[in-house]
Amino acid sequence: MIRIAVANQKGGVGKTTTAINLATALAASGWKVLLIDLDPQGNASTGLGVPSEARKLSTYELLTGDATVEESVMATRVPRLDLIPATVDLSGAEIELVDIDRRTERLDIALADAPQGRWDICLIDCPPSLGLLTVNALVAAPSLLVPLQCEFFALEGLSQLLNTVERVRARFNPDISIFGVVLTMYDRRNNLSGQVADDVRAVLGKLVFDTVIPRNVRLSEAPSHGLPALIYDMNCPGSEAYMALARETIARLPAKAEAA
Repeated sequence: MIRIAVANQKGGVGKTTTAINLATALAASGWKVLLIDLDPQGNASTGLGVPSEARKLSTYELLTGDATVEESVMATRVPRLDLIPATVDLSGAEIELVDIDRRTERLDIALADAPQGRWDICLIDCPPSLGLLTVNALVAAPSLLVPLQCEFFALEGLSQLLNTVERVRARFNPDISIFGVVLTMYDRRNNLSGQVADDVRAVLGKLVFDTVIPRNVRLSEAPSHGLPALIYDMNCPGSEAYMALARETIARLPAKAEAA
């Protein structure tokens, strides 16, 4: 099973929107997808229509060892897309994990026991921070997908994340690498968006996806209905962009037979 962490320590960059809609688009393309909500806010779970009262077991129990992947996972209304939800209990996990053995490897240990062949790919939606939860994701996943908002401070935040990746590579996971950077919240009416996009491409080159996610009202509305944008309005510019991103993602991935 391919594992990709979706992370950026800066909030409000479209990270969870990207995780939900990329997972949905991959599932629509025939991939069996597992989405892990590792953010205590649980926005990915809410955005997929899973209410708090339905989250009996979550990533909190997964990290503490009180539940397995198979026990924690739940189906979503999207065919071929399963979810391990998050609850507010996860907000205390960073403190509780400090005294647990191999605290940076808890997610990796849990995923190692996942049923073989059940999923082709696992996306991990990380919290907007570089704490122990995000480090667990970066240890468990050899690939990192970075949503990057087209605004002034984008490159500064990216440099901090890249420094963290280097530290994780040196101490915990020598195999981790940047799978790709996706530019989000692009506003064609704003010259700054174009300038930031050009600067990011100049620095990171082919790591940056060709697909750019536009600012789109339907992307913002969809979570309040408990639906991915691709189901809420599959013809809106945001949905079309995420389908294009999924096609680019698949082109960068090994074949599903190899992934399983």
